[in-house]
Amino acid sequence: MTDHSGASRRPGSLATIEIAKDYLNFSAGHFTIFSATERENLHGHNWRVGCEIETPIGDDGLCFDYGRAKKALMALCDQLDEKVLLPTQSPHLRIEEGTPYLLAHYGAEAIPFLPRDVLLLPLANITVEALAGWFVEALLADPSLPQEAITGLRVRVSSGTEQWASRYWCAS
Repeated sequence: MTDHSGASRRPGSLATIEIAKDYLNFSAGHFTIFSATERENLHGHNWRVGCEIETPIGDDGLCFDYGRAKKALMALCDQLDEKVLLPTQSPHLRIEEGTPYLLAHYGAEAIPFLPRDVLLLPLANITVEALAGWFVEALLADPSLPQEAITGLRVRVSSGTEQWASRYWCAS
């Protein structure tokens, strides 16, 4: 097997690259929706992100230029930074756009936001486990990463000290 750089890859010779940089973080507000009648109050976190990429090792002793993965993760963190994150796929939340405000309808509540302060995400909830999955999907869709060489991908997201969730994808 040969990747786009021309380096030969041996099947079964895998390495895991772990990326956990201090700059892989974002500050964002959210509320977790527990049911049609129970949700958290709006609050924020200083979220942290880490990533493990499993990939074959080339004859040159390299997996790939994982600086590209760092840049991709940083760009994703930048998208989320200083935003209120709202899920678009929750059965309990309806988003109304088109007025001077974006309204998040939850039960009898209409919660107003300035549209510039909100990022709508195609998730059912804004939780560490859902955000970890969002990062996995975004990395798998990133054209700057060597998709053909990635055999496993784990992203972990933290909303506080020692409180992490991770999602794993495996090429099978």
